[in-house]
Amino acid sequence: MKAPNQKAKNFVLDTNVLLHDPGCLNRFANNHVCIPADVLSELDKFKNEQSERGANARQVHRKLTEIFGTSEQVTEGVETEGGGTVRLVIYDPTFCMENSEILAQFLRVFPDRERIDHRILAATLLLAEHNSSPVVLVTKDLNMQLKARAVHINCQDYLNDKVDPSEVSNYDMRTVEVEASELQKFASAGHLEIEHERRPEVVLNQYVLLEAGEKQTMPARLDSEGTFVRLQVPNVLKIPDGHHLKPLNLGQKCLIDALLNPDISLVTCYGQAGTGKTLVAVAAGLSEMFNREYNGITVSRPVVAMGDTIGFLPGDLDDKMRPWLQPIYDALELLMSPPAHTSQAPRRKQVKKDSASKSVTNAKPWEALIEQGLIEIEALCYIRGRSIPNRFFVLDEAQQLTPLEAKTIVTRMSRGSKLVMVGDPAQIDNPYVDSRSNGLVYTRNRLKGQPFTAHVSLSRGERSPLAEAGAQLM
Repeated sequence: MKAPNQKAKNFVLDTNVLLHDPGCLNRFANNHVCIPADVLSELDKFKNEQSERGANARQVHRKLTEIFGTSEQVTEGVETEGGGTVRLVIYDPTFCMENSEILAQFLRVFPDRERIDHRILAATLLLAEHNSSPVVLVTKDLNMQLKARAVHINCQDYLNDKVDPSEVSNYDMRTVEVEASELQKFASAGHLEIEHERRPEVVLNQYVLLEAGEKQTMPARLDSEGTFVRLQVPNVLKIPDGHHLKPLNLGQKCLIDALLNPDISLVTCYGQAGTGKTLVAVAAGLSEMFNREYNGITVSRPVVAMGDTIGFLPGDLDDKMRPWLQPIYDALELLMSPPAHTSQAPRRKQVKKDSASKSVTNAKPWEALIEQGLIEIEALCYIRGRSIPNRFFVLDEAQQLTPLEAKTIVTRMSRGSKLVMVGDPAQIDNPYVDSRSNGLVYTRNRLKGQPFTAHVSLSRGERSPLAEAGAQLM
């Protein structure tokens, strides 16, 4: 139970931390990392899963085997690259209870000795009893954190991939104060140079409002040369034989500017429900595809359910994925249907006598493009190992991703491709991430300031007054 030395902290890792970030063993600098043996048992349950969680469990097993492969003293600590140690901690309630008053008290509060969470908490208590240096339990399980605090265990969340709370709490566009003459110069010339001291914390490709007084404002983007430039936004995004999309607010104009900029290969977008983030992204992708800027458009989203599911879905892969990807089909239906259809009265559905007799006129306008491979709608779970060149890739509901999954997708993009990640950090159904640690905010935080990335936050809802009121007040 004793650490190799009492100068550094002892961090006890819960199973969910290792599954969340398999590389976390090297992220504790010169401190001591403790892995309870019960954590290994939990990892063993997931190693055969054909999922991201299973892959992470196998990666942790390989890393621990590499660390302990040349040492027989796995319980005494093996040195890491950062100068700390990694060691296994073995907890035996029968033996330890007789020699520890603290443990006996703990077992009176949590008497279930076979529950893995309780065994990890008990091991942490014993470590704190036998070491003078601080002992910290690291877990992403909120209930585990509450239990730990109930028995006075120092407990923390895994913060390595968490962003600052301010980054997801305020979607307002930053303002930069300028003189009236400077704003007039910007309006006529389309660009303006401002000293770095006057624009602190503004990163490359960030969208700001140049402000000269209360009512004199103009939007601008800080380009790679350090100059504020005017937005390049068309009046409408033209979709051949379909609906043309007109930006309805300043946020959508900024998003379209980033989506149409050939020098920006990654666009991240936060926006609550109804702000038009998915529709604008798909419309820009279709417009760019028809303008032959890309070989096609790929749209995908994570398969994460909200609430209870209805069980297994019938049919082949396309049939199974249809409910998950239906919002994307809805966007294509809206954008690519001929405008004349909107003026027609609704028709009653008629029972088909023969499914084989379906006429060509009933085919959706985007189905032919899917058959030709110009539009690709796919499940995200099959992207590993792919290389995606010269595609406009829209990733919807990106806030459902873990940071490792987001990294996998970003690294799939080849030359000539653009990745657009959109989502709402406040709407998360994935139990392994939260508003500050999901793949969308992680990607934005780690890659901001790069000359090929841009970020836009949408705050104004355009779906309907009801949808906007619900997003704001409920």
